[in-house]
Amino acid sequence: MSSPLPGAHLKEVIAMQYQAEMLATSKAGHDKGKQYVVIGQEQEYFLLVNGTTKLLDKPKKKNQKHVQLIKHVPEELLEVMKQIREDADVRKILSIYQMRKDSQSHS
Repeated sequence: MSSPLPGAHLKEVIAMQYQAEMLATSKAGHDKGKQYVVIGQEQEYFLLVNGTTKLLDKPKKKNQKHVQLIKHVPEELLEVMKQIREDADVRKILSIYQMRKDSQSHS
C-alpha cells in the first residue's frame, strides 16, 4: 500500500479546523493583513467577505494557505455571525472585532 501524499494530512487538518462563519486574516497578496468573514469553503479555497469590496453575492476565493483563521472570537460575535443576512451584518461584525482588538492592544 502506498503512503499518502506529504500534504494530504495537512489538508485534512485545515478542513477540520474550519467552521462556517469564522473570521480570518489574509496572510498574502495585495490584501495582506485584511480581516474577512469566512462564509464557505470550496476544496482548498475559503470564500471570504468583508461587506464592502467583497460582498455576500460575490465572495473572494482565496487559497487556504494564504489565510490565517482567527480562533479567539468574542462569544457575542459568534452569535451575530450565525445570523448573517446581508453585507451590513458583515461590516458590523468586522467593525466590532476591530474595536475589541484595538481596545485590547491599548490595555
